[in-house]
Amino acid sequence: MTDAPPAEFHVDAALVSRLVAAQHPDLAGDVRLVASGWDNAMFRLGSAWAVRMPRRAAAVELMWNEQRWLGGLAARLPVPIPAPVRNGRPDPALGYEAPWSIVPWLDGRTAVEVDLVERSDAASALAAFVTALGIPAPTDAPANPYRGVPLAARDTDVRARLASGKAREARRLESVWERALAASAWSGPALWLHGDLHPANLLLGPDGGLAGVVDFGDLTSGDPATDLATAWLTFDAGARRVFRAEVERRRPTDAATWDRARGWALVIGSAVVDVADPASSFGRFGAVVLEQVLLD
Repeated sequence: MTDAPPAEFHVDAALVSRLVAAQHPDLAGDVRLVASGWDNAMFRLGSAWAVRMPRRAAAVELMWNEQRWLGGLAARLPVPIPAPVRNGRPDPALGYEAPWSIVPWLDGRTAVEVDLVERSDAASALAAFVTALGIPAPTDAPANPYRGVPLAARDTDVRARLASGKAREARRLESVWERALAASAWSGPALWLHGDLHPANLLLGPDGGLAGVVDFGDLTSGDPATDLATAWLTFDAGARRVFRAEVERRRPTDAATWDRARGWALVIGSAVVDVADPASSFGRFGAVVLEQVLLD
């Protein structure tokens, strides 16, 4: 990902091979890099596995969270997630000082690789995923100062982004933001949240259906509007209606929650536009999100 910050941990296929051979030799196999995101790099391990490696210090605690919680969550979710099958430990002697995980390899292409209209077939399944995940979380669920929190906590950042001149239609977006802030706050229990449910973290199968959800680095609990923002992050207006109807069929969701969800989409979209090269795939994704936010 060209817009990602510089790596703080050196990770490459040779390092992964050494770590797997030392700690989980029964799973040793060919290793190749398949993706490098903001916080983690992903390597294919043989045909059945993948290795998830933090590339920045900020991802270390997030990796511990994934190792602790994803196995239990995976058992009740309707689509596959990369729950660790083996936990890798830091190994300074081999040149790596962060935890890492071996997870199942999930086939599919990310939704961000396909046109907006082609994601429509995933709308009902993603609604099922969000509502299955979103049950009351335990009090020791991972804390996250940027997800699941009251929207007012993001006010300063969003207003600064809208004032930067990088987002088109900033005044209209500000009206959307004001409406989201005015919506009544979440008063229910803190629910489990994926925390980063955008199309780069959704896998689609050959038929366009939802084949998996990945990257639980922002796993947390709080306001369900955070994950419902995927209605604008992932879909066009038609698929958004399908997604919303399916969510409401499975879990009562009031208008205020949808207003906050639209606000959360604005949080994410404005953040992407603020930092990404407008010509990159990531930058174009951010611009499309803001366009969708303005459609409703």
